[in-house]
Amino acid sequence: MAVNGAPGRITQGSRTQGGVGESTLRPDGTLKVTGEFAYASDMWHENMLWGQILRSTVAHAEIVSIDTGEALATPGVHAVMTYDDLPAEVKHYGLEIQDTPVLAHGKVRHHGEPVAIVAADHPETARRAAARIRVEYRDLPVITDEASATAPDAVLVHDGRTDGHARHVPHPNIVHRQPVVRGDVAAARRRADVIVTGEYRFGMQDQAFLGPESGLAVPAEDGGVDLYVATQWLHSDLRQIAPVLGLPPEKVRMTLAGVGGAFGGREDLSMQIHACLLALRTGKPVKMVFNRFESFFGHVHRHPARLSYEHGATKDGRLTHVTCRIVLDGGAYASSSPAVVGNAASLGIGPYAVDDVDIEAVALYTNNPPCGAMRGFGAVQACFAYEAQMDKLAGRLGLDPVEFRQRNAMEQGTVMPTGQVVDSPAPVAELLRRVKAMPLPPERQWETTEGADVRQLPGGLSNTTHGEGVVRGVGYAVGIKNVGFSEGFDDYSTARVRLEAVAGEPVATVRTAMAEVGQGGVTVHAQIARTELGVARVTIHPADTRVGSAGSTSASRQTYVTGGAVKNACELVRAKVLEAGRRRFGPYHPAWATAELLLEGGKVVTGGGEVLADLVDVLGDEVFEAEEEWRHRPTEPFDPRTGQGDGHVQYSFAAHRAVVEVDTELGLVKVVELACAQDVGKALNPLSVVGQIQGGTAQGLGMAVMEEILVDPETAKVRNPSFTDYLIPTILDTPAIPVDVLELADRHAPYGLRGVGEAPTLSSTPAVLAAIRDATGLELNRTPIRPEHLTGT
Repeated sequence: MAVNGAPGRITQGSRTQGGVGESTLRPDGTLKVTGEFAYASDMWHENMLWGQILRSTVAHAEIVSIDTGEALATPGVHAVMTYDDLPAEVKHYGLEIQDTPVLAHGKVRHHGEPVAIVAADHPETARRAAARIRVEYRDLPVITDEASATAPDAVLVHDGRTDGHARHVPHPNIVHRQPVVRGDVAAARRRADVIVTGEYRFGMQDQAFLGPESGLAVPAEDGGVDLYVATQWLHSDLRQIAPVLGLPPEKVRMTLAGVGGAFGGREDLSMQIHACLLALRTGKPVKMVFNRFESFFGHVHRHPARLSYEHGATKDGRLTHVTCRIVLDGGAYASSSPAVVGNAASLGIGPYAVDDVDIEAVALYTNNPPCGAMRGFGAVQACFAYEAQMDKLAGRLGLDPVEFRQRNAMEQGTVMPTGQVVDSPAPVAELLRRVKAMPLPPERQWETTEGADVRQLPGGLSNTTHGEGVVRGVGYAVGIKNVGFSEGFDDYSTARVRLEAVAGEPVATVRTAMAEVGQGGVTVHAQIARTELGVARVTIHPADTRVGSAGSTSASRQTYVTGGAVKNACELVRAKVLEAGRRRFGPYHPAWATAELLLEGGKVVTGGGEVLADLVDVLGDEVFEAEEEWRHRPTEPFDPRTGQGDGHVQYSFAAHRAVVEVDTELGLVKVVELACAQDVGKALNPLSVVGQIQGGTAQGLGMAVMEEILVDPETAKVRNPSFTDYLIPTILDTPAIPVDVLELADRHAPYGLRGVGEAPTLSSTPAVLAAIRDATGLELNRTPIRPEHLTGT
């Protein structure tokens, strides 16, 4: 029970079961683990057709001709469409820069680009028909790296750019450039007793969500279309889809279908426009579901990066300066590359207090696969490099790597390289202390009375070692991630809340357009409604575009922003209900006019706990409803020359300790433990918070030792578009992940919460690399690490 200065005093929600702060169960949890949950790929409609995309087999080429005759003649085919069949003047889309053609026109810019679409009465018929489309290509030079992209005679990936970033970049093949300059680096360099430099390479990671891209488009009698789709941002999809269809937004009605994971990969469009085009063309419902091969080409990936760093420090372990250059490969289309660049630049030195910095981040246009949003969004690549630098500096100075980080850790009041003052708790040193204080796992856990348990060894059941050549290493890392959309973006969310009596019980209904992609937002929204309205029963309405935008389920923002909207809408409803109670019952009890009134346990009570009325009696036959559009504090764009500006609304922090065992003879790695300490501000659902931290940690583990999309440097073709060749951690690869949750409230945020989901993805990767370095003594300046990097073979 919360105490407000006097014994027996209660606050709103303090007596409500299943409210904020409790580990309530997810309403969709049991259905998902039993296989009964309906995902987007499970949708069905009577008389529906199946859609299929024909994708380019080359990465950069002119389209000489497209022959669809044989495909159209295939029995069961209802439509074949190319660029020339698009119905509206608008034929391109994009999150910020509309540079992506709905179907390729004139040339293709990356391997797997959509060229044509087919609708047929059976998925195999659609696939066979697509394969019968004849496309003649004339190869063009392939741009695959910075040197080929920015050469004076480089072929331009996009001619005639007119977007807002074009005037600020030194070459048209650079999507966006963001410098961050503060202080006097030259003077600081002269003060440094030790300077270390490093060149780092970060691989291309896939979101690897298990539910493939899928959707069902149903043509409507009014000439519009109803689209049921797995996505991260309904209203952003709508903004891009409607103009290409030539329809007003109100005729494109979108409803969220069951989503099987996202991690940023569903923020861009995949099959949405194609399904709608085919449905409108044929007059029949059209379902599209990607197989895993198609999925690797059907969404953006994490930007691979090359990073160059210089750190200086005094002999007593104080950082003097940091310079860095971060080159991100954005691939063929812009997607969210400009925002990723902003994150990489503004967070490029990590959670440390440094007065003198010189940072440059750029994203390139190349003919590699398009890259965009993925959990961590630009901060992941930087964290890998700056944490390797911190270990290198600590080694040169003869300092403990944790102590060195703590000496330089930022705190509340620290000024960021962008000039922004950190105005909420920043417990970097404390998180490092906590994670270091956790008990270490026992050594040589593979030893048993019956011999070696190979499951506990590098190589596992492949039985490659019984402990020979196995060395343990321990490594640490800490990271900083922004929460919410930044750089002046109008980041808001809308919530509609309804309270009424149903069958003699008060029932709240919460309606938003938030995409539930597995993060647990539907659980938290119900908890907020119970807390703010004092009711047990809460219904979460399916997400659709018939309510205002909730923004994207990304940037660790939904609990903050849409949760804030739900909280405020509930408060408005509560105020209406209490005002109705005063009108109806005020004459019978003076407390209605004089006391602080709360809704608790289905009753109206005073702050002292006295019951004034049953909530259902106050509600009567009336329905109380409110809709609230809620915004966090405004941010501002970074200066294009200096990078100065209050660009972020909130920061989150996590620290990891990795314990690994390495078979130094074969180059095999077993991660024994990945401990994490993270500040979450306020854990609205502690069980979900721990799950988010463990999930983010596992993705960082994958990036450290196995996950990488391999692109041929000569042809820009993807080499491993399958889960056979693109490896992700299984339960056998995932170690124990003990979590220490710190709750230091951010006074600017609802309930004091802090975005949780992304921060653990940052520091887990460099912690694993640090532990491998500790075990092997190798420098290891790239990720992921493969056996040949450890054995030199």
